[in-house]
Amino acid sequence: MNIDPVTAAVVAVAGWLIVRRFLKGGKVAQNVVVELIKAGGQVVDVRSPEEYRDGSYPGAVNIPVNELARRMGEVAKDKAVVLYCASGARSGVAARMLKQAGYTQVVNAGGLGDMPR
Repeated sequence: MNIDPVTAAVVAVAGWLIVRRFLKGGKVAQNVVVELIKAGGQVVDVRSPEEYRDGSYPGAVNIPVNELARRMGEVAKDKAVVLYCASGARSGVAARMLKQAGYTQVVNAGGLGDMPR
C-alpha cells in the first residue's frame, strides 16, 4: 500500500498533535491555578533537582516525576495539587499517576512559565 507524501504529512501532524495533547495531561487555565493556590493547594515541581535549583515557583516542593511513585506520601490527598514542569509534559504524566493512585484534586498547570506571577 502506497500513501502519497501529502497524506503522510497530514497524518503525521495530526498524530503529533494528539500525542502532544495527551502528554500535556489536560493543562488547565491559569485562573484555575491561581484559585487553587489561593485556596491552599500544594504546588509540586516535577522537574529534576537541577532544574528546580535553577528557579522554581515560590513555595513549590520538588518531587521529580521519576521519584513520584515512591514519594507520593509527600503529596497531600486532602487538598488540591498543582503540578508543573518545564513544558507540561512531565506534569501531565505526574497528574495521571496521582489520579490513578486515588488523588482527586490534581491539575496540570503546564510549565514554569505558565505559572501565575
